[in-house]
Amino acid sequence: MTAPDQGRTTILWLLLLLFVLRVAGQALVAFLCVTWLPPMERWHSGLMPYSVLLASQILIIALLTWICVDFTRGRGFFVRPRRLLAVHWLWLGWIYLGAMLVRFFIQGPTIPVFFHWVLAAFVILVGLWHRRRLRA
Repeated sequence: MTAPDQGRTTILWLLLLLFVLRVAGQALVAFLCVTWLPPMERWHSGLMPYSVLLASQILIIALLTWICVDFTRGRGFFVRPRRLLAVHWLWLGWIYLGAMLVRFFIQGPTIPVFFHWVLAAFVILVGLWHRRRLRA
């Protein structure tokens, strides 16, 4: 099994950091009412209650951290080449990115759209790595 390259691993960690900063920024606005960040309406579309959104964001952070740790160590579930991640996960990433591009053209630039791009990029990078390993 070939270990992930350092560049890809670094990019995954940076994408995770961006998402963590987004969640932290939104929580600062929601719970501490900080005024130096954009208001809550700019962070949250209101499609689901914020408590549910925050819980799902924490789960996403946990999953992305697990993936980053596996890529850093060069071993683990998310580093073993898997058809599920090379095909279905990758397609999910491209569809997700496409949907967020449509949302961008409908709503314009928003904080949630940008960070959905961050998550889509993460999913796509992991999927491309798996696809490349399965073809090798």
